[in-house]
Amino acid sequence: MLLWFLLGFFCGCSSLAAEPQTGTDVNSTTPPPVLLVSFDGFRADYLKRFSLPNLEKLYSQGVLVEQLTNVFTTKTFPNHYSLVTGLYAESHGILASSMYDPATHKKFSPSQDSDPFWWNQAEPIWLHALDYGLSTAAMMWPGSDVYIRNRTATHFQNYNSTMTFQQRLGLVVKWLLGDEKVKGVSFAALYWEEPDGTGHKYGPDNTTAMAHALKQVDENVGLLMSELNRTGLWGRINLIVTSDHGMAQCSPERIIRLNSCLHPDNYTLVDLTPVAALIPTNDTEAVFSLLKKCHPHMTAYRKEAIPDKLHYRNNKHIQPIILVADEGWTIVQQGELPRLGDHGYDNTLPSMHPFLAAVGPGFRSGYSLPVLQSVDVYPLVCHLLSIPPGPNNGSLAQACCLLSGESCSSLTMVIGIVVGVLLLLTTLTGLFMFIKPRPSASRPFQRIQLDDDDDDDDDPLLG
Repeated sequence: MLLWFLLGFFCGCSSLAAEPQTGTDVNSTTPPPVLLVSFDGFRADYLKRFSLPNLEKLYSQGVLVEQLTNVFTTKTFPNHYSLVTGLYAESHGILASSMYDPATHKKFSPSQDSDPFWWNQAEPIWLHALDYGLSTAAMMWPGSDVYIRNRTATHFQNYNSTMTFQQRLGLVVKWLLGDEKVKGVSFAALYWEEPDGTGHKYGPDNTTAMAHALKQVDENVGLLMSELNRTGLWGRINLIVTSDHGMAQCSPERIIRLNSCLHPDNYTLVDLTPVAALIPTNDTEAVFSLLKKCHPHMTAYRKEAIPDKLHYRNNKHIQPIILVADEGWTIVQQGELPRLGDHGYDNTLPSMHPFLAAVGPGFRSGYSLPVLQSVDVYPLVCHLLSIPPGPNNGSLAQACCLLSGESCSSLTMVIGIVVGVLLLLTTLTGLFMFIKPRPSASRPFQRIQLDDDDDDDDDPLLG
């Protein structure tokens, strides 16, 4: 208890975001803008495996989070929405790449994702900031071209995969700068598809293919820094570069075929690999029993028994049975391996973790943090914008260690302080016992009577 108290004390932010204000007014002093950039599928250990000079230059001037623990399922849509809402998937409702609502028969997929029905359970930062008088922009970020709760960002762009990074960046910079007629935005989000596409096609262990893809990503980081510098935004903007998930290597030898376990007439498939979601058409218990024994590298869960740690149970669109493959294994109905790299696995796996780097007036310089929760990014952004966050699952307890003007002691130092305090308390207790007056000799000695028949304490622990 003392350790966690001191951790909170030493790593807590000295100041939090402003309290909500009446109307749509903001603080009298407008804070520096925030630009949030995501390079999809950028696995954390790529930073150590490949040469990335521009990205290294960026975080050497600012901060680096070596591993960002993302949310389950570790897919593109759920994690991008978690970054901008601070919510677990069960709370914001974007649970997977494919979803189904049995009441309305609505379906969600990457090519069918514009129905507000799926997005309205949460409010992303580009809408939340509008309530405090800030203008916002979103460039192809998942969900940003959807009218969520009947609103969009001040500026947004419909998804177009043929639009280059340079073209996307050009529009974002224009929105940030504004002009004599239009005020520059205070928050902008920018999405890019790589290195996710290359990781899916070739797998993260293909050094040649990944080196080529990451070289292009690093060139885009260089372009980003150069453009911000050219336009005078560098040094006046808080830039956060991150990703949504990592990537695991798959192989034809690690295939789980559902049709070998039960006939497809027994279920309706909603989502597939590496987390499959299905609706039994007949006896749920019989279907679950067969799936539970289907394959040693696949775990079957009834909805109500999904582990608490996954934060993936309390939503009506989570199907009655979900199947989770072990790292690197692929679930198919039948057939062969669809791709050599995949994500979506358990979010405790390092291969699923992305990174985060940031630079700007709000961040420290030359500082690194081993790990951070992705749901902590949202309250961090709200803090930088000086607006109170909406309801979220994140915290500033660790994220504030990245901020300039905040003092954060290392875990080693905190543990040392705790040990020192405990030693001091032990010494004082010993001295107190030593100098405490001894009881009078006339006090009768009493022996504690033990019940030989009471051996409950010798019973082994249950459960």
